[in-house]
Amino acid sequence: MAQARTAGCTGSDPEVTAWITAAMERITAYTRQLFEPTVMAVVADVAPGGLVLLPRRVRTVTTVTPVCDGYDAPSLPSSAYRVTSSDVFGQVDAVHLAWGGWDDLVVGAESWNGGWVGLFDRLGAEQAHVLGEFGVVPTPPVVAPATALLAAHVQAQAAPSDADAARDPRLDVDDEGNNVHIEDTSDEATPVVSAAASTGSTQVDALLAPYLNSGSLVLGGV
Repeated sequence: MAQARTAGCTGSDPEVTAWITAAMERITAYTRQLFEPTVMAVVADVAPGGLVLLPRRVRTVTTVTPVCDGYDAPSLPSSAYRVTSSDVFGQVDAVHLAWGGWDDLVVGAESWNGGWVGLFDRLGAEQAHVLGEFGVVPTPPVVAPATALLAAHVQAQAAPSDADAARDPRLDVDDEGNNVHIEDTSDEATPVVSAAASTGSTQVDALLAPYLNSGSLVLGGV
C-alpha cells in the first residue's frame, strides 16, 4: 500500500486497496501467472500420450480425476501420473498420465485391463480435473513495484466510479489448442478475467515480460 502511494496512487486506505487489487487483476490477466501459492482446480485437455498442460506454475498436485459426462470417475492414484514444473530447467508445468499403476479392486483399472491408463482410455475421458497448488514462489521482486506503478496508472486513467470494480480473479484461458478452465474454489461466485495482451501500461508490460505465460512460452509457464 505504501508503495502504491509512493507511485502516485492516492485516496483512503480502502480506495488504495481497490486500485491495487485492480492492478493485480490486470497483471494476472497479462502474465497468466499467480505470484503467491494458490489452491485451485483446473480442467484441461489430455493430449496424445497423456500429457495435460497446466496453465500456471504448478507447486503440488492433490488429485487427478478423469472428466466424464454422467459418470463419477475415480481419482487416479499418484502412481498413475507424474508432475513436472517449470521451476526445473527444461521442464513444463504438466501432469503426465499413464505413468503406471493399477488396482485390482477397482473395476476397469485391474492389472489385466491395462491398469489406470486402460481405465482412462475406456472412459473416453478427453479432459482431466487437476486439483493442486499453483503459483510462482518466491514472488519476483519486480512484481511489487510493477503493481504499485500500475495501480497509479489505472487510477489516473479511470473514472472515480471504477474504483469499486476490483475483484478476485478467476481465469478462463484457451491457448495453443489447450482448453483450460480454472474453477472457483471459494463459496462466492467471481467474474471471469479474460487473458489480456497488455496491462494497459507499456512500462509495466516491459517490467513483467520475463514472467509471461503465453504464446511460445505457454508450455514452460515462465
